This record gives sequence, structure tokens and C-alpha cells, in this order.
Amino acid sequence: MKRVAIQGIVGSFHEDAAIKYFNDKIEVVECKTFTNVCEMMDSDKVDLAVMAIENSIAGSILKNYQLIRDYHLRIIGEIYLHIQQNLLVNPGTKMAQITDIYSHPVAIEQCAEYIEKYFPNVEKHENVDTAASAKLVREKNMVHAAAIGNLRSAELYDLEVLETGIETNKKNYTRFLILSKHGNKTEGTNKASICFEVGHFHGALARVLNTFAENEINLTKIQSVPVIGKPNEYTFHVDLEWEKPEKYDRAIHQVLKSASSLSILGEYVRGEINIHNQ
Repeated sequence: MKRVAIQGIVGSFHEDAAIKYFNDKIEVVECKTFTNVCEMMDSDKVDLAVMAIENSIAGSILKNYQLIRDYHLRIIGEIYLHIQQNLLVNPGTKMAQITDIYSHPVAIEQCAEYIEKYFPNVEKHENVDTAASAKLVREKNMVHAAAIGNLRSAELYDLEVLETGIETNKKNYTRFLILSKHGNKTEGTNKASICFEVGHFHGALARVLNTFAENEINLTKIQSVPVIGKPNEYTFHVDLEWEKPEKYDRAIHQVLKSASSLSILGEYVRGEINIHNQ
């Protein structure tokens, strides 16, 4: 059974993503931070890791791009998880009693409109994880508090679901990367994540992007990340999709001539987005 590291605890969205991707046949290893996840990978204490990289509301997690590069991890897959946030309380707690709300800062942000409408004066408490927030509310029997999290957290920690689907955007999803210390070749790859740097001169970035266009490569994401210690210099993270592998191979070889550096972080099978309106 593979050991898979996640940021957070059992009941978190990271665990949810891991279970859906691996079909339950894993041992989930809890980590407090994303750095801890990478350290577990680096020391071979786990086989794989699941790491959030972007959310459709909160945006990209820039730190995780840096961690993937710093620890030389390989992206071997991805999964998009529909994020439904729910208001969880101890059994018997009513809406009017709630004075405090606990959750991960991203989850709180995702539910900002709901909180402002129904709890304008509530005290918001940021925690490392949605599931950890649910566990805290339950273990301390907080009768005047609520947690924001998924339905699995409510089930695991015996909480009552006071409201479902409180996120602002009902088409809210998070993209999770499947990481390995060793990038094994996957059959049927049709997506890649790369990063590159270009010279600081007119048209340098456009030249690289045009090369992908000329080879019919679809750029699904471009993310610039500042180079630490080098003002006005950036590493560009790009996700690519293709129909014909030979065109992808040709594009990469051509880009090598234009970019000052290029790394392929992983080649894998594109994940499907399946989000239902609520």
C-alpha cells in the first residue's frame, strides 16, 4: 500500500483528493505544512504526495511552485476537486449563537459573501486546515462557534451541518498535483508542466510563447514567480496540452534555443474538471 503525504489531517480536502485519485488504496500521512510534505518526500518516508496548487477563487499558491523546484519533485498527475464548503457546528448550536468561525484562510475567503451577509460581526479564526478546524470545534465543545469544511469532516468529527454550499462561487474547484520523487513515464501523456526563464530584453517571452502556438500547443496556464534575490526577474510556470506528442517534443526543442533555462516538472495525463451546479 502506497504512503501518500498530504497537508492537513484526515477529513481535509487534500485527503478527499488523494482518495479520489488513488481509489482508497493508500495510507494517508498527515503533515502540518506543505514544506513538511516535501521533507517527507525528500527523506523517502512516503511514496507520493498530493499538493494543492491553485483554486478558482483564491488563485495560485505561489509558495508551492517554489517548493516543487527546491525539492526537485516530479508532477505525475493532477486532479480537480469540486469544493463545497459547509457550516459545521456542535449538535444543538443555532445560527444566532455563533460568534466565532474557524477554518483555513482560503476557505474563509471562499465564503466571504455568506459570512458578511449572515455573520457580519463574527470573529474569524484562521487555522492550518478545514478539518483541523472542525476537529477543534468538536473537541473543545464550542457551542458558540462554527467551522467551515467539507461533509466528510462533519461525519468524522460528529458535527451537525447547519448550512451546505456556502461558498460564493458554486463552480469552485481546487487543482491538486500528484507528486513523486522520481518521475516515472506515464502512458498517454497529454499535458506537461514546465518552468523557464528568458533574457530581460524586448520580445524574449513572446518568442517562447509564439513557438508553442506555431506547434499547436495549448497553454492552459501561465504563472510568473519572482526569482528570489533578483529584482525584475521571473520564472515562468506554464502548463501545456497537446494532441500530437511529436509537436510537443518539437516545441520543447525549439524553446530550448530561446529560453535561458528550462525545466520539465512533469508530463502526465490531463485531469478532467467535473463541476456540478448546485
